Amino acid sequence: MPIKWILHWQPNPGTTVNSQILSEVSQCAETINGVKEGRWKSVLTFYKSMVREQSAGNDFPRDFVGISLAEQSSKYFLVIRGQRLVVEAESNIQMIMEKLQSYKTRVALNFEGNQYQLGDFQLRVGKVYPMHSESLRGIVMEMEYLPISSWEKSHKIMGEFFDLWQEALSKRSLPGHFAHIEPNFAEYGLSDQYTLQHTAVQYASITAQMIATSQTIQPTRN
Repeated sequence: MPIKWILHWQPNPGTTVNSQILSEVSQCAETINGVKEGRWKSVLTFYKSMVREQSAGNDFPRDFVGISLAEQSSKYFLVIRGQRLVVEAESNIQMIMEKLQSYKTRVALNFEGNQYQLGDFQLRVGKVYPMHSESLRGIVMEMEYLPISSWEKSHKIMGEFFDLWQEALSKRSLPGHFAHIEPNFAEYGLSDQYTLQHTAVQYASITAQMIATSQTIQPTRN
């Protein structure tokens, strides 16, 4: 399947994400001749164990991330970052976990926005917000190159396109930039050939980074 980079908006120190930045980023995709092709939505859920640690073995994950991806709604991906494990399951695993009551949902985040086509590239620009809320928590961008499925072979052309994108976006003088953090896929047992499991691992990684960033820039409250 096509290679994909998932990037998140990194605000400048002392600033936060807002809807104006999201609007400017979306407009930038159109000004570089991106053709809007509809909407997309993925959902990421943080799960926490309901089993007491004393009664669970050392290998029992205390928490993990579950991800439903826009391009494959019939599948559900579980990422256990502490153990560097990613598992692909059928979407009904969510119902099974709910019935077993072994894990509970801590928070669920929606990733939703517009999709654009630029030749062999596809861009998805979206906002991140909690379930049952419109509070903006972040901005993400999926950057996909359709002809190549090798992670290593795609680096040069993906990097060049990303540089062009950053250059176009810099003209808008926005308080921040898109950051690309590349996970170590080998640690998760993933090969060079790109799969949806690679996408799930990237989502888990950038979400952890966004949460860390928001905690850093938020003022301390008593």
